[in-house]
Amino acid sequence: MQIDFSAREITVKLVYYGPALSGKTTNLQALHAAAQEGTAGRLLTLETRDDRTLFFDLLPLTFRSRGDVSIRFKVFTVPGQVIHSSTRRLVVQGADGVVFVADSQVDETQNNGASFMDLKSNLKAHGVALKEMPVVIQFNKRDLPNVRTREELAELASRGKEPVYLAVATKGEGVVETFLGILELSWRRLESEHQLSKKFGIDGRQLLLDVSARLGRKGGLDEALAARVGGKVPKVGG
Repeated sequence: MQIDFSAREITVKLVYYGPALSGKTTNLQALHAAAQEGTAGRLLTLETRDDRTLFFDLLPLTFRSRGDVSIRFKVFTVPGQVIHSSTRRLVVQGADGVVFVADSQVDETQNNGASFMDLKSNLKAHGVALKEMPVVIQFNKRDLPNVRTREELAELASRGKEPVYLAVATKGEGVVETFLGILELSWRRLESEHQLSKKFGIDGRQLLLDVSARLGRKGGLDEALAARVGGKVPKVGG
């Protein structure tokens, strides 16, 4: 996180991580499409000739709190291909939260596992333990055949601390819920470390409500967080 006290601006970095073709870029495209006019900047994408993300996508979302503080979310993806490990390590540096986008297809289980271990390794290279980083897991591509069942994923979620969300990013399903999930976890950590409510008068719950509204989600905030598979739904405070 970066704080500019003179400009009263806070910048939060969120990274979408996961194996190649799991839907990381599609998540950012769906967020960009859902955002109200004036909320999102340009979606920057660097691609190879086979249309995979080469370096990263950057989606700046800007909100203004009731305490007249500008809060900017810089949302990145990493390249999933194995050969771009050094780029993933660079992009994840300084992240305030990570969305791990997994492919729900059974045949992709090994690739998901290898990518998650890669995340752990790259965080460690920056002196950050995985358990210290706010992380949510999204199982994407739920509309494809031969995917892991909801029951399997619920059992998986019960064994870990990371909230698990289900999504079909190509249709925008589960995308905003996943984003709110990582924002909730990341903001809790930042509030604990920096007392943002005290310094800037930012109400964490109100911030998430505003983000949810600007991303066009209908329904309550607690309902959105309850979309996770398994785990306790937290109450979002200031």
